[in-house]
Amino acid sequence: MQLKDVISVLEDIAPPELAEDFDVGRIGLNLDMQNDIKKIAVALDPTEYILNRAAMIGADLLVTHHTLIFHAVNCINKKLADSLKIALDNGISMYSMHTNYDKAKGGINDALAKRLGLSDIQEIPIGRIGSIAPCSVDTFVNHVSKSLGTHVMFAGNIDEIKKVMVFGGGGFRSEYIETARSFGADAYVSSELKHDIMRSYSDMLLVDATHYATENPGMQDLCPLLAERLGIDVEFIEHDPLIKTI
Repeated sequence: MQLKDVISVLEDIAPPELAEDFDVGRIGLNLDMQNDIKKIAVALDPTEYILNRAAMIGADLLVTHHTLIFHAVNCINKKLADSLKIALDNGISMYSMHTNYDKAKGGINDALAKRLGLSDIQEIPIGRIGSIAPCSVDTFVNHVSKSLGTHVMFAGNIDEIKKVMVFGGGGFRSEYIETARSFGADAYVSSELKHDIMRSYSDMLLVDATHYATENPGMQDLCPLLAERLGIDVEFIEHDPLIKTI
């Protein structure tokens, strides 16, 4: 299958125009090897491990959420050079779908909401909000941990959780949490929770379920969708950053 035909499907799934302004020029086809696509690898991050694994399984295209190069570079360091060399030596094109896939129907935030079992899900400008059966804080945070297969950090003093907003990735910013509050959310699930946010929103349960675990479900769900629409082999590559807790 021609690369342009694969890109057409990817852009139908996550239209580039949905992306935040800071993503313009940074998403889409990042490395064009002008190759025929017979196998696709999908992952959250284009790490060296992911690229080596993609080469090992014979992937012609690597689709990731985060891009290998985000800021313009005038000097390529060894780490970047090593990653590019793997892709170039093995003929692997690279494509990234970032904030456009966060917002897209069935994308990062929909997958996170589905994984947590939310119902009556509403699309809001950023993230998703939905309902769960009323439960205690302990029950909810354990549910998040088990559903996403990750440790969690949480803060807030709430009697009961009934309505939840989710934001895959680093979403603990005041403007997003204010949106959650305006929609009556009791809990907010995202990552990269900071001290000032915990202090400012103590009336809401804030659950940090890690950047990787809140975005990974969306990339996993992309695989069967691509396989169905393209009729070619698509394989997900797991590479958890192995955060340790004591």
